[in-house]
Amino acid sequence: MSKWVRLTIPVAAMATVASPVHAIQFMSVAQSQKLSFPSATDFDPIDARAWKVREGGKDTGRYIIDHVIGKHLYIDYAVTLDAAGHIERVDILQYRESYGGAVQDRSWLNQFVGKTSASALQVGVDVRNISGATLSAHHVTEGVKRIVSRYGK
Repeated sequence: MSKWVRLTIPVAAMATVASPVHAIQFMSVAQSQKLSFPSATDFDPIDARAWKVREGGKDTGRYIIDHVIGKHLYIDYAVTLDAAGHIERVDILQYRESYGGAVQDRSWLNQFVGKTSASALQVGVDVRNISGATLSAHHVTEGVKRIVSRYGK
């Protein structure tokens, strides 16, 4: 093996391993809960990632956090369901990839509002794809579908 190959392979491997991680926390769980249910009085745990939300003793919905893989790293997100199981809000809590962050755009997230477990919730059917964030768009959509199927009515 030539000398330059032996010298550059370790450097190339180090540059690949030492790439910086790009993580952006858009909002905390508490901030997202307040935006989702501004007048809620109780968040009663259903399980480790889901809460039954009450306002003055009346069931007003569900708040669920989850994560999916983007292309390589996790995307933390929250889904808000009303008492009837319709999606009211989807928030990206933390995005760790260095690209594909368009899934946090409010205009893209608002397409989930009003959907139920009976909705298709498929990229290209009732959810727009995002050029440059195809895997993130697909995975967030699949995660929202999983949540609404489990916790929606």
